[in-house]
Amino acid sequence: MTMPTTVSTCTPETEQGKHVFEIFGYSKLGIGINEYISSGTFSVGGHEWAILFFPDGYGSMRDDIYICIKHLSKDAKVQASWQMSLVDQTNGLPTLSQKRDMVWCQPGNIYPGSGFIYDRRVFEASTYLQDDHLTIECTVTVKRLCVSSTQFLNKIEAPSSNITEDLRMLIEAEETTDVTFSVGGETIGAHKILLAARSPVLRAELYGPMKESKEQHVTIEDMQPAVFRALLHFIYTDSLPDADQNGGESNSELIWHLLVAADRYAVDRLKLVCETILCKNLDVESVSTTLAFAYQHNCNRLKDICLDFITSSSVMDAVMATDGYKNLKTTCPNAFIDMLEKTRRFHKT
Repeated sequence: MTMPTTVSTCTPETEQGKHVFEIFGYSKLGIGINEYISSGTFSVGGHEWAILFFPDGYGSMRDDIYICIKHLSKDAKVQASWQMSLVDQTNGLPTLSQKRDMVWCQPGNIYPGSGFIYDRRVFEASTYLQDDHLTIECTVTVKRLCVSSTQFLNKIEAPSSNITEDLRMLIEAEETTDVTFSVGGETIGAHKILLAARSPVLRAELYGPMKESKEQHVTIEDMQPAVFRALLHFIYTDSLPDADQNGGESNSELIWHLLVAADRYAVDRLKLVCETILCKNLDVESVSTTLAFAYQHNCNRLKDICLDFITSSSVMDAVMATDGYKNLKTTCPNAFIDMLEKTRRFHKT
């Protein structure tokens, strides 16, 4: 008789999150030694955290500013590490950083030595403080040990789903395709039913009263073959293609073109995926071009993030010096109206 055997597993996992704490009116703070200003509470790894800023020093450090982190959760200790950064206000980049390796954080504790001790006079003359404004970034990494539930070892387990791999291979199975597309001089086959299920625009073209519905060959204008192949890859697998499958085109450039294609064919999830990637890579050089692009393709969330970047990150002078900003003035006047309104609302608050 087989002996019943049970099994469980323990797997270490990490979760990371970043919080940005902006402080305005620095010269008017004046709250006294050992007194701090706390950021809003942010959550990483199921635990609550806050950045603490001591503008008038901490303990014996009366001539310094002091920044640290606090573990706000009160019911459990946790292993965590973090990186504290001051943002250079001239370019919006976190260029001064302090790291703390993984330590046990007790419930409710403040962690001296977890951030910055900075000579106040040096700080006040630096580019980290501009227009009475400073920005602190803190990236927290939490490590957790995840233990699975107990299961019987002697059992039959179904394999994980491989439907996306099967659908990816279907793209390459030319003998089963029932429609072809001419894109930039290349002929690309596909399956009408899958395209119709994923794109209302393609559904109308292939099954509606439009001309294409009566044909098995469709010509796509104003699109590169690599972009159309990436669009098909997402339609079939709900994922972006690997970088080495995009015909040599850089990933960032492909994302721009893919967003245009997603907007054109109403593949809404792909459009949001592209917006997410673009907003994560915003910087002084790219924000104006991205903002114009967001207006052109009705990316409202991406538009708001670009406007927030320009109006609240104290990088306006650097942005105005870019070619993208100069082009924005002539191609997208609505952006300047929205920028003005955001700036006015910001100053009122």
